[in-house]
Amino acid sequence: MTTGAQTPSHPTRPRRSRLRTVLPLGVAAWLVLEIWLLTVVAGASSGLVVFLLLVAGVVLGSLVIKRAGRRAFRNLAETLQQQQSGTAPAARPNSEGNGLMMLGGLLLIIPGLISDALGLLLLLPPVQKAVGRTAERTVERKLREAAPGTLGDAFRQSRIHRPDGKVIQGEVIRDDDRPSDTPRPPLTH
Repeated sequence: MTTGAQTPSHPTRPRRSRLRTVLPLGVAAWLVLEIWLLTVVAGASSGLVVFLLLVAGVVLGSLVIKRAGRRAFRNLAETLQQQQSGTAPAARPNSEGNGLMMLGGLLLIIPGLISDALGLLLLLPPVQKAVGRTAERTVERKLREAAPGTLGDAFRQSRIHRPDGKVIQGEVIRDDDRPSDTPRPPLTH
């Protein structure tokens, strides 16, 4: 017979992230707000107007997604064709923003007036540029803050597998200043 306090055999669970706590509440509040706004518009006009607004959002969103998808696929095909012919892919000024256009189209398809307004905003080029820059900075900051052994660290590090089974961590440094006809120096251990 033992006396004394028993320690729990399971480790303590890590704290739940703020996003996992706030996101479900935010989605629920957004849904309630969308439904309330639809009822206000239906009361001010008629149910037929609300129905026509929702159908117009679905049609417009579908067209936007289709156009952005075709443009992205055309850019991909041109890039692959240029790479196969041995030429460097040319920069395309209109190739950026396809993802944000698709997101805008998706927001237009989702029933609701707030999501439609956000979707229409994402179709404006200045808004796309601002959102794209903000998203890029956020991703870069998160990758810099990533702790070793996390998914973000996997994007930041590369691993070189040697024939003897050893794994050497490192990173690839591209020397773009060197002319292409200059031979590479030999690899040393």
